[in-house]
Amino acid sequence: MPRYTRFDPKNGAADPEPVILQVDEFEVLRLLDYAQFSQEKCAQRMNISRTTVTRMYDLARQKVIRALVLGLPLVIEGGEVLVCRQMKPQCRGEQFCCHAPEEPAEKCREEKL
Repeated sequence: MPRYTRFDPKNGAADPEPVILQVDEFEVLRLLDYAQFSQEKCAQRMNISRTTVTRMYDLARQKVIRALVLGLPLVIEGGEVLVCRQMKPQCRGEQFCCHAPEEPAEKCREEKL
C-alpha cells in the first residue's frame, strides 16, 4: 500500500469531489515512472498482461493530470489488488517495498482488499 494516500491542492476549490486513483493504477505509475520498469517487467511484477499495464497506465495518467489541472484532491484507494503481508524474494533491495527489512523472505501470503 502507498504510504501517502491523499493529496490536496493548497488553493483548490472548497469541498471538491476528489479524483480516485486505484491502488493498482498507482502501482503501475510507481513501477513505470518512478522505478523505471519496462511495461513487460511491470506486467510480470503485477502478474497481469502487458496490454493491461498499458490500459491502466493511460487511465492513471489521465486521472493524475485531471487532478493537477483542475486543482482537485487526489485519493489513492480501492481496486482489485492483492497486498503481500510477507517478503517475497523479488522484493529484496526494493526501496519502497511494503515489508519491513527485518522480515524473513518467505512465501507471500496475499489478501484481497
